[in-house]
Amino acid sequence: MITVTLGTIPFQFDRAITWLGILLDRQIITEPVFLQYGSSDISAIAQHPLVTALPVVQSEYLKAQVDASRLVIAHAGQGSTRMLVERSASFIILPRLALHREHIDNHQLMFARGMSNFGIRCCITLDEVVEAVLQPPAPCAVDLFDGPKLAEYLRRCYTPSRIQVQRLLLSRR
Repeated sequence: MITVTLGTIPFQFDRAITWLGILLDRQIITEPVFLQYGSSDISAIAQHPLVTALPVVQSEYLKAQVDASRLVIAHAGQGSTRMLVERSASFIILPRLALHREHIDNHQLMFARGMSNFGIRCCITLDEVVEAVLQPPAPCAVDLFDGPKLAEYLRRCYTPSRIQVQRLLLSRR
């Protein structure tokens, strides 16, 4: 099985859906596909017999799909990438690109390129995705996220009392 997760932000990732359709039509993918598609238009592949699709899923359900998959194709979100590394999944990341109006900027591209320095495969072209489907990458062997999540770090750094002190100091200027 292959899992495709495109996130839940209110931007469509139709390029990924188009590519998935091509992979299915060319029979490069010949196994079941679970697709979490968010706000993307899946009408071109919605009726394909190998595709099971949901716009949004609970994290535990997505983790179960990931665990059952030989390959995960994911948007280049930091949370998704962290989860895939923690689960020792074989995965590739597809960054959403501002050029295609898939996001407001190219932060996913910058993140994906940074992750490629640690062996995570970033795919920008259909040919790169084809290669990954035919020969999935090994799971990431590096513990990339051996630290607190950003929200946890910020909560520790910016306690309510510390914020009050900073406001007081700023008001005296």
